[in-house]
Amino acid sequence: MIMNKEKAGRNIRQGILILILGFYCIISLLPFFWTFSSSLRLPTESYKMPPSFFPTDFHYQHYISVFTHFPFFRFISNSLFVSFTIMILSLGVTTMAAYSFARIDFRGKKVFFVVFMSGMMVSHYATMISLYIVMSKLHLVGSLWALIIPGTIHPFHIFLVRQFMMTIPKSYEEAAEIEGCGHFVIYWKIMVPMSKPVMMIAGLQAFIGSWNDFLGPLIYLSNWDKMTLPIGIRLLNGYMGTGSMSVILAGITLSLIMPITLYLFGQRYLIKGIALTGIKS
Repeated sequence: MIMNKEKAGRNIRQGILILILGFYCIISLLPFFWTFSSSLRLPTESYKMPPSFFPTDFHYQHYISVFTHFPFFRFISNSLFVSFTIMILSLGVTTMAAYSFARIDFRGKKVFFVVFMSGMMVSHYATMISLYIVMSKLHLVGSLWALIIPGTIHPFHIFLVRQFMMTIPKSYEEAAEIEGCGHFVIYWKIMVPMSKPVMMIAGLQAFIGSWNDFLGPLIYLSNWDKMTLPIGIRLLNGYMGTGSMSVILAGITLSLIMPITLYLFGQRYLIKGIALTGIKS
C-alpha cells in the first residue's frame, strides 16, 4: 500500500513537471509560429493585435520574391561555405588543443592554459580594430577568409572539450601506449571517436555563431557577391525600411532551416554529451 502511494506521488510529480515543461516549450515556440504565419500573410496583417500564431492566408509569392528580387542563393551559399569551413577547422583546432592540455605533460602547461583561457574574458568588440588591421596586412579584407580564420579559435570550446577528455579513463591511453602508439594515434583513434558528443556541441555552436554573424561580414566584406545571409536579410528591409515585412519574415524563416536541420541531426549527440559530462574514470 505504501509503495503504491509513493509510486502515485512520483507519477503526479512527473506529470506536473511534464505539463510545466510543455507549457514552457509552447511559449518558446510562439515566436517561430508567428514568424512563419506572418510570412504567408499580407504585410498589413503582421501588425494586428492580438497577434495570430497560425497562418490565415497562404501567399507563397513572398518566398518566391526572396529569390527573384535578391541574390538569396548567393547569400545562402556564402553562409554555408563560411559556416561549414569554420565548423570543420574549429573542431580540428579545438580537439588538438584540448588533447594537448588534457593529456600531454609539458613545462608551463598550467600557465599556458590560464593565459589561453583568459581570452574568454576579452570581449570580441575590444579586438575588432586590431583584428581588422591584421586581416588588412594579410590582404584578406573583402575575402570570406577574413571571417573564417578568426572564427576557428574558440577558447570556451577548447575548455569544454578538454574537460570532457579528462573524464576519459586513462586505461585506453595506457593500452595504446603499450601497443606502441604515439600521441597522434591516441588522439585520432581514441580521443576523437570517444569525444564525439562534446565535439557535436562545439561544432554546432561554431556553426550557428558563424551562421548568425552580422558584424563580421558588415566590417570585412564590401562585394555583394561575397555577402552572407544576415546581410542578405538586412537587404530585404529595403531603403529606409520600405521592404515588405512578409518578405523579410520569409527570408528569416528560410534562414532557420539549416540550424534546425543540424540540431535535429545532432540531437542524440547533444543529449549523450550532457549525460556523459562529469563521469570519472
